[in-house]
Amino acid sequence: MEDFVTKKTTTPHVVIFPLPIQGPVNCMLKLAHLILSLSRATVSVTFLTTTSIHNRLVRHSNAAARLVHSYPNFRFETVSDGLVEHDDGDAQGALKLVESTIALERQAQEEGSKLRAVLGHGSAEPELMTPVTCVLADGFYGCMVDVAKELRVPLVYIETISPCGLWTYLCVPNMVRARDLPFQDDEEGLDASITSVPGMETYLRRRDLPSFCHAYDPNNPVIQLVLKEAQEFPKAQGHILNTFDELEGDYFAHIRALCPNLYNIGPLHLNLKSRIQQETTKSISNSLWQEDRSCLAWLDAQPPKSVLFVSIGSLASMTKDQLMEIWHGLINSKSRFLWVRRPGSIINKDEDTSQDDLEMIPDDLVEGTKKRGCIVSWAPQEEVLAHGAIGGFLTHCGWNSTLESIVEGVPMICWPFYVDQQVNSRVVSEVWKIGLDMNKDNCTRVVVEELIKELMETRRDEFSKRADKMAKLAAQAVAEDGSSYNSLNHLIDDIVSMRFSI
Repeated sequence: MEDFVTKKTTTPHVVIFPLPIQGPVNCMLKLAHLILSLSRATVSVTFLTTTSIHNRLVRHSNAAARLVHSYPNFRFETVSDGLVEHDDGDAQGALKLVESTIALERQAQEEGSKLRAVLGHGSAEPELMTPVTCVLADGFYGCMVDVAKELRVPLVYIETISPCGLWTYLCVPNMVRARDLPFQDDEEGLDASITSVPGMETYLRRRDLPSFCHAYDPNNPVIQLVLKEAQEFPKAQGHILNTFDELEGDYFAHIRALCPNLYNIGPLHLNLKSRIQQETTKSISNSLWQEDRSCLAWLDAQPPKSVLFVSIGSLASMTKDQLMEIWHGLINSKSRFLWVRRPGSIINKDEDTSQDDLEMIPDDLVEGTKKRGCIVSWAPQEEVLAHGAIGGFLTHCGWNSTLESIVEGVPMICWPFYVDQQVNSRVVSEVWKIGLDMNKDNCTRVVVEELIKELMETRRDEFSKRADKMAKLAAQAVAEDGSSYNSLNHLIDDIVSMRFSI
């Protein structure tokens, strides 16, 4: 291996390349902020994303303008993913993500493409080109190992899913060899144990595997991306994990056996708050949707720990029937609730069902919502979960949402959809024991009501005590000399000194 510093300029220049969706973009913008601040602006950062994502950031977020204004050595670069531009997403979000990822990978491998020029020089414009000293790319871009090698640029992957979910992904080839995959996706067989994922033998079931495993097809584009990620994982110069040792240290030994250079810097949003003065970050939004901040005033009027926050994130969708079952369960539980219903999140819904058009909704749901509920199209989630009125979170269990809930000590009802969410849900309920796992296919009003009452009433103190303990561990990890504090320092030092090798 040649030392990278002998091949490049002495000015560090990082390109950050997220998947074009809310979670990774939010996470990596926070990382960009930390790199710029902690390196005292000695590192130049180019944030590379799609035109549609950038347009939405400009429309709905103040992070883009704030970073550009605060750091002259920060800039955005955009490329098209070849898909039809859209504003607020729709129920086909997961499919579009796969299509977008494949399109971007194709461009990255194409000689002379704008994307490839940005990865190697930070821009396709000759007057703006400067050598890139490191690419920080989402781990789902499996092609980046070969692209970075051809460009002679070190690659560090940012894993925006959970390490427990990541470890499951990396074990897919092992599961196939052990004949844990494929399996028949029938209800009786879904509770069978999966024994070919080291460290998870005692609790992982078929139903806890990512959804693409339930109809395993080696030719499925998602499976192809996952298999590519598993193959290329050991070849990167390092991996950044948005977690902390005290939460997921059990998985690190397995992952380090594949790539020893891990940077465990999470919870990333808490690291940002603790390392940079709170007043400079509290009003920064990385949202791709317009946030309705009126919900915070509504929360101010509610008793402590009395409100269940409900949100299925930026990609998941539900059917009309699921919508009504969730709604009936919420009303029947008699719990107060704040419900985020993202535009386009209801499959085959003819018209938006917001608080302004409840005429077609049963009277009991209308009256119950007026008495105890608040429905918004998008919310400032970190602020909501930090609010004293929140007592629980009904979540899709995406990794950002899970970490944000852990940081604030909020117990969860997990209703997972895909990616790492099924694994996260199982670990939340069976390993960390800070929430309840709801079978996605068993979303009836009776089940929803029972789980809400269990979380918010009968086992409230039990869950709160464990969640509070986890929140304290997260705070300790990002405090001075904590595990994530030190790991972040290590990452910044390696970026500044360009210690990576190629």
